[in-house]
Amino acid sequence: MSRSLFLAAYDIRDPSRLRRALKAVRCFASGGQKSAHECWLDPSDTRELLDSMRDLMDADEDSFVLISLDTRRGVVALGCGLQPADPDFFYFG
Repeated sequence: MSRSLFLAAYDIRDPSRLRRALKAVRCFASGGQKSAHECWLDPSDTRELLDSMRDLMDADEDSFVLISLDTRRGVVALGCGLQPADPDFFYFG
């Protein structure tokens, strides 16, 4: 089975459910931070992740989204990053 790239993101209000959601998503995540993670999933993994999140979420308070990403498209970056630079000297005083 081939795997596809997904973005899994959630907003869980209760701290104990939040910890369980993080644990559930990290089982499949290849990277991410806070409550958004990249996941390479096959159809079986997708169903397992959705079932896990459905079981632990409170539908009235929490939200979860699993977005399929097209890896054939190029990356679009907005803004201009600056290279970090050290000053000529440091003052400790």
